[in-house]
Amino acid sequence: MHKNGYLEDIQDLNLSYLLLVQRLLNEDRETAMFRLNLDAEMADAIAGLSIKQLTNSRAPISCCAICASPMRVSSICCSTIRCPGLSQTHAALLMAGANRIALPSSQEG
Repeated sequence: MHKNGYLEDIQDLNLSYLLLVQRLLNEDRETAMFRLNLDAEMADAIAGLSIKQLTNSRAPISCCAICASPMRVSSICCSTIRCPGLSQTHAALLMAGANRIALPSSQEG
């Protein structure tokens, strides 16, 4: 697959994610905000996007990230044993990369 193929996949993922978030917010706002770790301002912004805005936003980076605590990751990895020899390796890889994704923080000015 070429670089452009990955870019299109990321853009499709973003669109799917934002549509899912909108649907969840419309069905049960408080639960969606809790499960997706959204504050009210972000929930309002996403819920207020029109279909045109969603389809026109073709960001080259993912707008969603997997956020799981190390304990949750290890629990998931250890509870399903597909191949006992690989479960520890899989857990170690996930834990090693857990802090590598840095989310931008708002700068105080």
